[in-house]
Amino acid sequence: MNRFASSWFRRFGLGLVPVVLVGLLGLAGPAKGQRDFSKVEIVTTELARGIYMMVGDGGNLGVSVGDDGVFLIDDQYAPLTKKIQAAVAEVSDQPIRFVLNTHWHFDHTGGNENLGKEGTVIVAHGNVRKRMKAGQVIEAFDLTEPPAPHVALPVVTFEDAVTFHLNGDEIHAFHVPPAHTDGDSIVHFRGANVVHMGDLFFNGGFPFVDLSSGGSFDGMITAADRVLGMADADTKIIPGHGPLADRGDLAAYRDMLQGVRDAVAPLVKAGKTRDEVIAAKPLGAFDETWGQAFMPLDVFTGILFDSLSAP
Repeated sequence: MNRFASSWFRRFGLGLVPVVLVGLLGLAGPAKGQRDFSKVEIVTTELARGIYMMVGDGGNLGVSVGDDGVFLIDDQYAPLTKKIQAAVAEVSDQPIRFVLNTHWHFDHTGGNENLGKEGTVIVAHGNVRKRMKAGQVIEAFDLTEPPAPHVALPVVTFEDAVTFHLNGDEIHAFHVPPAHTDGDSIVHFRGANVVHMGDLFFNGGFPFVDLSSGGSFDGMITAADRVLGMADADTKIIPGHGPLADRGDLAAYRDMLQGVRDAVAPLVKAGKTRDEVIAAKPLGAFDETWGQAFMPLDVFTGILFDSLSAP
């Protein structure tokens, strides 16, 4: 397995649990609750005045700082909360006032409980609260996530959109139709011209579409189109995973999404089985560029088949 794939599976907490991937890739490593976070460093990049991207272990963070307090997008894993708080303290002397979860997955919401206990207001789309409260199974990896503690749940939810007027900017969060999950939000720092896409954007690799959480591959394309329509050449785009991006990077990703869909859809329409489609390797032409970062080719092909063949 290449170093990019290894890094991402560690980041997403998939080192041991997905049995199919263990067999396919020889993955090994501790479960997320037993992993060593002591060596993780939070790396901070300033994107605009008062706006930062932070990278650690888990989904990329977005941060707005100013006199009104700190607005945080996602919070990675619980053991990293103190490190995230220390990184925030390097750029602000204000507390973390709000955290907005882009979706429910544990590598984006793991710090909710710690922050909630300290009085941070947790915000997300309504489906994020519902899924966290009920507990979930990520069927693609046979992974069960138990119900979250009450203090970890979003206390403010929205269905369409919500705008925060903070730190001299309009921070506009809006829900998109089912894509990575059914609770995805995009966050637009309107004044700063920065967008955080959560896991609607895996910069540099095939994405994971969580069908068991209501995700849809076609929704991933729609979400990319939505951001491309509002971005310009100067827009900075924070992906859920991968390096900081611009409009050109997102356009290339969107073209890939459409290309792989166009390669698999005719086989689904022709009545090919899942195994037959995977064996045919219809995405071989995309593998060198997009299959070396996150999702292995055959796993991604299977998920794409499942999404396109769903009723």
